[in-house]
Amino acid sequence: MKNKILIVLSVILFAAVFFWLGAEYNTTAIVETPIPSVSETTVPTSTKPAGVDFNTFWTVWNLVHSQYVDNAKLKDPDLLYGAIDGMVQAVGDPYTTFLRPQDSESLMQQISGSFSGVGIEIGIRNSVLTVISPIKDSPAERAGVIAGDKILKIDGKDSSAMNQDEAVKLIRGPNGTTVKLTTERGNPATEKEFTIVRTVIKIPAAKWSMLDGNTAYLQVFIFNKNIDSEFKKAAKEITESKATKIILDLRNNPGGLLDSAVSVASYFLDTGQAVLTEKFGDGRQDAYKSEANGILKNYPIVVLINKGSASASEILAGALRDNRNVTIIGETSYGKGSVQVINDLPNKSSVKITIAKWYTPKGISINENGITPDVEVVRTEDDIQKNKDPQLDKAIEIIKKL
Repeated sequence: MKNKILIVLSVILFAAVFFWLGAEYNTTAIVETPIPSVSETTVPTSTKPAGVDFNTFWTVWNLVHSQYVDNAKLKDPDLLYGAIDGMVQAVGDPYTTFLRPQDSESLMQQISGSFSGVGIEIGIRNSVLTVISPIKDSPAERAGVIAGDKILKIDGKDSSAMNQDEAVKLIRGPNGTTVKLTTERGNPATEKEFTIVRTVIKIPAAKWSMLDGNTAYLQVFIFNKNIDSEFKKAAKEITESKATKIILDLRNNPGGLLDSAVSVASYFLDTGQAVLTEKFGDGRQDAYKSEANGILKNYPIVVLINKGSASASEILAGALRDNRNVTIIGETSYGKGSVQVINDLPNKSSVKITIAKWYTPKGISINENGITPDVEVVRTEDDIQKNKDPQLDKAIEIIKKL
């Protein structure tokens, strides 16, 4: 059986700087611990495409080997990977990518919930390498990196022509080493430079606290392999507390495992309610419905999102809005609503190909559009520096009226 995950591609800059996006994996046992084992996928061969002469490829291959001045430096695996990189980039879809062996391994490590890196998610927005969101309590967040920062340079190297994989390779690195990011933010634009020490980052999936007597403040940070147990624990504690209302905070949540997103949504819905629909290029559709939990379904709820909320968190916000008409507060979310299939290759590399898009229960595509809040509230850089949170303040104001 295929296990699907909602990764929000771009790249989460943990150990391997990968960012979760809608993705479907041709793997087995993907959520087992420790780091999941991955079975190889048999990739079907096809007939030679008409009008394509593969002899040209081999001619160039042989010419490079026979004529390149530094022939001794040539590495055949790198030449092969470069050729595959070029093929998938020619598709013109930023989310269709080739993952070299180390990148595939890093993605599996990310799912385990512990990474070595700086703790940001990045993506290409308007052809610019951009911070989607910093991970809570990560080195990047502590250094002052915020969502929306444009990354101009990585260790002094211009990022304008970089793809995501190239940025990944420069930003990731061993625990204890540093990386220098030159960013641009604001209007008028101001350059800022951050020197960040990479470290091991353990990401909490969910936690909650009580606000002003009867409101539970429930934060979901990521839908990794830990979310099911952590959310189950939080939900149980909320039902045993004096809480009668819930503020669900999905800000800076980059997404994660699809099954977990459906499972979490089920806590707030009746059994069998629609959570999302997956639509493929050939017209096929897969519908996902809530399961038999629902222990939080009778709690009044408001939802917080921002431009760092992506993929699985957008699916959850959309499902709650479409099914329960909940009020969503904050900023328009990231807008990662496409799905990729990741095929494992025999040499432990993999290729990720966009095959479908996600839709909310009411048939709304979030791809590139995101979830638009009912009440727009911006949290500025100044707010963050002064530890102010007008978005949460507005949520508290609204939940008191419910």
